[in-house]
Amino acid sequence: MENLLSMTDAKDEVQNILDIASKLKSGEINDKALTDKYLGMVFEKSSTRTRVSFEVGMQQLGGKALYLSSNDLQIGRGEPIPDTARVLSRFLDCIMIRAKSHKTVEELIKYSDIPIINGLTDKEHPCQTFADLLTIKEHLGDFNKKLVFVGDGNNVCNSLLLGAAYTGMDMTVACPKGYEPDEEIFALAQEEAKKTGSKINIESDVHKAVEDADVLYTDVWVSMGDEEEAEERKRILKEYQINSQLLSEANENAIVMHCLPAIRDEEITDEVMTSSQSAIWDQAENRLHAQKAILYLLLK
Repeated sequence: MENLLSMTDAKDEVQNILDIASKLKSGEINDKALTDKYLGMVFEKSSTRTRVSFEVGMQQLGGKALYLSSNDLQIGRGEPIPDTARVLSRFLDCIMIRAKSHKTVEELIKYSDIPIINGLTDKEHPCQTFADLLTIKEHLGDFNKKLVFVGDGNNVCNSLLLGAAYTGMDMTVACPKGYEPDEEIFALAQEEAKKTGSKINIESDVHKAVEDADVLYTDVWVSMGDEEEAEERKRILKEYQINSQLLSEANENAIVMHCLPAIRDEEITDEVMTSSQSAIWDQAENRLHAQKAILYLLLK
């Protein structure tokens, strides 16, 4: 794996990354493997978990992380991505970018001589998926499970579909018409699922979707960049809230996940978020361990 633009880049490294993450978390791997390595963190969108997990993770591995707001870089004034890529490649060992457009990261990779990590785009969020897979493995023991993503089939959902297919986990996207995941990614996930034996589906009936579910997962209904559609989205998605009733329709020991930030009592109720079945806080912590594993693999 030379870069992490999409989950497709890590297709053959999924288990390896999860194993490294577990060993880093337990302390079995406890070295300063990235001493004298420098990570540039470019942000076009605000961040809590991505920024803190990469910055802390890099330092725990012995390296240094630089926060680079796009407003402070010359790309904020129109410097072309190829020029920025070429220059930063001379200074840094790796770049993590949280971008508005997936194409920006594709272009950065094309002109960079160092590894590039997608910290979030409008199409995918692979770093989140590795934290999610680690959390599911910790809580449920294996991937012979059914995950149901409830709500908007967004970037998080797209990466999860590939992660589920690669690990042999069943996944159903419960969403209304017009809110399905990316068609190309969904088709690819279904093709990969044939190899691993998992089932990848879309279901508009949320109650039917959550039958026999081991994991209920959701994200905000109004993502960054969708603010103009906020009221329409809330109206259409209001039946896709994870609440106590919906949770009771899943398996008895099902866990609840959310990539955060959450709008409590909108896509998920406060009661469910703070319940004993919530794995959300472990999931958030695992961003650190997953990020460290990705850095470890790319830079060591």
